[in-house]
Parts: sequence; C-alpha cells; structure tokens
Amino acid sequence: RIFIADYKNGLILLDPVNGRIEPYLVRANLERFKAINDLFIARNGDIYFTDQGLTGLHDPTGRLFRLGADGRVTCLVDNIPSPNGVVMDLDETTVFVGATRANSVWRVPLQRDGTAAKVANFIQLSGGGGPDGLALDEEGRLLVAHVGLGTVWVFDAAGEPVHRIRSCRGRVTTNLA
Repeated sequence: RIFIADYKNGLILLDPVNGRIEPYLVRANLERFKAINDLFIARNGDIYFTDQGLTGLHDPTGRLFRLGADGRVTCLVDNIPSPNGVVMDLDETTVFVGATRANSVWRVPLQRDGTAAKVANFIQLSGGGGPDGLALDEEGRLLVAHVGLGTVWVFDAAGEPVHRIRSCRGRVTTNLA
C-alpha cells in the first residue's frame, strides 16, 4: 500500500500491484480538507500530513494532522501559514513542518499522549519563496528545499546550517527524498 497526499482528493491509496487508486481519507470528521500537501509515515504506522490549501500570513489556518494507525484523525496544529513539507526527527518525538508563507520551519514536539506542545519557530529563512519539501538524513540533519532560491539547506539537530546545496536546474527546488 502506498499513500499519496493529493491536493484535490485528500489522502489516496495506490495499490502498486494492480495500479488501482482510491480515496482513503477525504475529510477530518465532518470537515473536508483545504488541500493536503505532504505526508510522513512514522514507524508505528501513524501518518502525519499537512493541509495547506491557499493559507498564508493573511489566513494562518493551515493544519497539521495525524491519522493514527488505529484510524483516528487528530488535528495537532491549526494555525500554520501554508504548511507544506513534513518530517519527524529520528526519535519520532518531534514533527517539523515547512511553513512556506512564513518562510520558516516549525518544530512541533509531541507529548506522551501524542498531542502537540510548545510549538516553535525552529528555523527562520530569508528570501526566496519559503521552505517546501523536508527530509531527514541518517544523522538526524534536517534538509529543507528552499523554493525560489534553488537551494537545499542542511541544518544540524540544533538548527544551525551546515551545508547549502545549490541546484543546477534553476530556482524552483521543491521536493527531496
């Protein structure tokens, strides 16, 4: 089973054997999503995903959700200006979310019960269009695709930049794995 974050259709499921695609999650409880952007699947099967839509600083109502392995949907944060890329730290106790229109990466620590606490601005970028895709390497360093600058930044666990990788393909660097 392969989950896909789909802007129009929510979370969809792809069966790679027969190529069948079907809706998996199109709403949280009774409310439809604004437009899902990205997802991260934790080792325990929980899926964290961003609901971006057309949110921004003018409308900071973007959301971070968790779809538990038990099927329960929980909104963890509901005031993110344009939530985009999402990834967890190596211990899977913290979620990082690219807040594109705020040109920052938010740090969302999870309490033992799975709720968010003490959400903070972890990295503040400048220029370009903001962070898009996020990834974590095997050393726990956070990689941030900075759209508009043609750059992938590499930050250590404390949030200090350790590398800047410039794209040879232009300024629209959006996603990475």
